[in-house]
Amino acid sequence: MAINNTILYTREVNLSRVISSIFLFGPRMTGKTKLLEGLNAHRYFDLLDPEIELKFNVSPKLFWEEISALPQGSKIVVDEIQRVPVLLDYIQMGIEKLNHQFFLSGSSARKLKRGGANLLGGRALEFHLHPLTVFELGKEFNINQALRFGTLPKVASFLKEKREQEVIQILRSYYTIYLKEEIQAEALVRHLDTFQRFFEVAAQANGQVIEYANISRECAVAQSTVKEYYQILEDTLIGRFLWPFNASERKKARPKFYFFDCGVVHAIQNRLTSEPSPRDKGILFETWFMNELLRIRDYTQKEHKISLWREDSWEIDFLIEGGQGPLVAFECKSGKQIKNEHSLRAFHSRFKHVPLYIVSLQDEHPRKLEEGITLLPWYNAIELYRKL
Repeated sequence: MAINNTILYTREVNLSRVISSIFLFGPRMTGKTKLLEGLNAHRYFDLLDPEIELKFNVSPKLFWEEISALPQGSKIVVDEIQRVPVLLDYIQMGIEKLNHQFFLSGSSARKLKRGGANLLGGRALEFHLHPLTVFELGKEFNINQALRFGTLPKVASFLKEKREQEVIQILRSYYTIYLKEEIQAEALVRHLDTFQRFFEVAAQANGQVIEYANISRECAVAQSTVKEYYQILEDTLIGRFLWPFNASERKKARPKFYFFDCGVVHAIQNRLTSEPSPRDKGILFETWFMNELLRIRDYTQKEHKISLWREDSWEIDFLIEGGQGPLVAFECKSGKQIKNEHSLRAFHSRFKHVPLYIVSLQDEHPRKLEEGITLLPWYNAIELYRKL
């Protein structure tokens, strides 16, 4: 079924079963609004509407008066709550005095968490919505399309209809909309042109170790500003840091940064119209796999931490930690050759009882390599983590 030219996908986040109030965070165009529209709520407040946003910014008490007129125990949706965070005080009153259930969405937690907003003191659960997963797309999933164009719902539906040029336009506009509506409108930076230059440089460095000094020189801003800009990217959900597992390595402040969607980062890099080079495909494969791990973790509510492992010149892409320590490690391989044998052996010697898997983009069947190391096709690796 299609609404507004977008096919509706069955999402792994099932809000209809939730009995408490929630925050639903996720980047733009991941489908938060569509998910919330399916709740059959008593009232829906869309703070993206400039008139509604202005009305409640000028007189927040009007919101309280409107929700007070609803029957006790009503379902109420507030879309993009970070635009008028003062409403959270009235939302808390609505939960406590009127027994209302609120569904609060946002594409940025920065203004809420850093602006001293009322986060409801544990009265609302926190959910995250991501681009579509392998399991949400099912038989429609195509790994090469995912690496090149990502899996935002509208992108996926247009690709199914073979509307590739429109997909390219959507992804190119994402960059502009993000800068205009997340950064400029929320006044997160003083100099938008400087941030725009940093944004492009950060996209070129996607999936690589962040060298703050190099980026500082290239953007002509202080290293402290570069670090603040990266924090803005994470707070606005456009990407996330991947920190080393080793505490001493972490102190060196050399994490990696992965954008949340391959299509979006490919658009910022201005590489949508051509097939990725072998090197680019390797980084895109890492980016996709990292994000797929995060999506599975969030949707299945696993209490896991995802890190990279680095020691001296050795490195393994992803190490999954549970409450009792490391559980499993993954090293991504997009080509035919295994090029990281020294790191694989070093990791296995340090963590003899931690399963280590090479995740292959091209292989179709699992292979047992040396002791403790197994090669898995990417789909098998995803299934393995899902069942962990």
